[in-house]
Amino acid sequence: MQVIGKLAQTAAALWILDVWFVRFNKDTGYRGGDATNMKEEFEVYGLSETQMHAVGAAKVGLATAMLVGHAAPRLTRPASLGLAAFMVGAIGMHIKVGDPVKQYLPALSVFSLASISAVLNGKSR
Repeated sequence: MQVIGKLAQTAAALWILDVWFVRFNKDTGYRGGDATNMKEEFEVYGLSETQMHAVGAAKVGLATAMLVGHAAPRLTRPASLGLAAFMVGAIGMHIKVGDPVKQYLPALSVFSLASISAVLNGKSR
């Protein structure tokens, strides 16, 4: 079970870093509404560019903390729970704008991975 927790921890973190650094300006087919990049997606949700940057910084920070958690395990659970909470918000935004489930499957997947990480990596140490 510990290996599954560590794999979920790594996968969730790398997924978030990929979205915010590699796919930021790309049309992925999973963006909210008809958005073709991150800025347009936040506009679909009625959020500002400043809010986009704040959310991005928080998610990247949490993902980084999850990776650092391999060396400092006490970081893993709080960072995983924080990322899972952001994913609940992302899923909620997709639902708010009437997106089909396909468009929020990545958010649901990262939520699942972050939750598995939080549970299987145990309490803060």
